[in-house]
Amino acid sequence: MLVGPVVAIIFGIIIVLILLLSAVKILREYERGVIFRFGRLRGTKGPGIFLIIPFVDKMIKVDLRTITMDVPPQDVITKDNVPVKVNAVVYFRVMDPAKSVIKIERYIVATSQIAQTTLRSILGQAELDDLLARRDKINKELQIIIDEQTDPWGIKVSTVEIKDVELPQSIQRAFARQAEAERERRAKIINAEGEFQASKRLAEAAKVLSRYPASIQLRFLQTLKEIGAEQNSTIVFPVPIDLVKVFIEKLGKK
Repeated sequence: MLVGPVVAIIFGIIIVLILLLSAVKILREYERGVIFRFGRLRGTKGPGIFLIIPFVDKMIKVDLRTITMDVPPQDVITKDNVPVKVNAVVYFRVMDPAKSVIKIERYIVATSQIAQTTLRSILGQAELDDLLARRDKINKELQIIIDEQTDPWGIKVSTVEIKDVELPQSIQRAFARQAEAERERRAKIINAEGEFQASKRLAEAAKVLSRYPASIQLRFLQTLKEIGAEQNSTIVFPVPIDLVKVFIEKLGKK
């Protein structure tokens, strides 16, 4: 006859345990809970352990850690009419959990869409040279614009980085020809500068040799010695008049 009351007590204990388990919530350090009571916002709670009213309160868990989101490659036509494909990465986090829940549905998807449209818009206003050489400035401009649009949702965009700019093959070949032409230009300038410096040195040497005629003969003989170092070389050289002038004068006196 005591079976009925015992079952009722056990059943009651089970109900109480279920209610307690439903009421107790534990959140990690990087998590917050947005609490709704009868559909109305009651604020945020966490981290740690806290209680809610079962079947009355509803909690939505929000992660506060920084999210790394890849922006899919976007086809963009730059200001100077060059088609490119650009992808990027966006770093953002939730600063206001309540706004991220009540102001926007699926804030991650919304931030991704904003990032894609802003990327196409900003890069469409930049020239190709700026996109390749002034990427830091463009990254900063993208970060500011995306952050302004996501701020009402309680989202903070900390960094936007352009990862890769894919150019058409024709543009790559044009850049390769331009780089090769630039290298040739520099080589010619260096060669011309060397010739100019050598000519100045030769002019100075000619002035010194013109003061001492005998030094020309000594230089000439030194050159013959250097050429004669090769065993199989044949040397043909004119004889300076100064070397035989003395003999010609003696023959004339006889």
